[in-house]
Amino acid sequence: MDHPTPFDGLTETQRDAYLARIGVPAPGRPSPEALAELQLAHLQTVPFENLSIHLGEPVVLEPGALVEKVVTRRRGGFCYELNGSFAELLRSLGYKVSLLSARVFADDRPGPPLDHLALRVDLDEPWLVDVGFGRFSRQPLRLDERGPQTDPAGGFTLVPGGDDELDVLMDGKPQYRLGLRPYPLADFVPTCWWQTTSPDSHFTRSTTCTLPTPEGGRVTLSGTRLIRTAADGARTEELLDEAAALAAYRTFFGITLDRLPVAPAARVQ
Repeated sequence: MDHPTPFDGLTETQRDAYLARIGVPAPGRPSPEALAELQLAHLQTVPFENLSIHLGEPVVLEPGALVEKVVTRRRGGFCYELNGSFAELLRSLGYKVSLLSARVFADDRPGPPLDHLALRVDLDEPWLVDVGFGRFSRQPLRLDERGPQTDPAGGFTLVPGGDDELDVLMDGKPQYRLGLRPYPLADFVPTCWWQTTSPDSHFTRSTTCTLPTPEGGRVTLSGTRLIRTAADGARTEELLDEAAALAAYRTFFGITLDRLPVAPAARVQ
């Protein structure tokens, strides 16, 4: 049985390549301002996507594999991959980072533990950092603040939701219930496996690739539907053929594919 190669953090070369991937220079000493710049740059350059599931690629929750996918292969991923990889970049820059479990709300109820991975970053105060939830806060959120927090993506509030848990609300609607206990990345492996294999997981039912735009909108490729949403909520949709969809992956997300990922519902037609 093969064992994963031990990972001792990013090398200086890997760190510089990661910073180049998200288009920011080395930020200097850790600070809230530098953290905010790094988060926004990551959100706007590394897409939230589940394409590996529909391309037959394994999702490997090991730090080295995550960084290789994001930096070398210039791909994105979903929460475990994006926040897991971003955690390594932040640590290489001197930040103290913990991995937190969150339970995503559906039908006004929180899902199972380890349903989502988010980050706690400790500076003079603790911050919630999340580059792996799709439409969410573009800036770090104060973990100890219980009043409203204004963000370009909307209004956020963190309120007690259970024992040692916080409910994270966006514009008054619960997004996820955040546990405050830290976990190692390996503890997310079983739930990640379920998310990538179960027919009951929404990640296995359809393909998605999405990025926020600098103007405050969002561009999304869902199957072969190209969806563009402006900052004011105006939305346009365009149904693409295979060649145009592959070109859209390159143009809008920087992802080069030799074939389209196909969700199960499309494969049986």
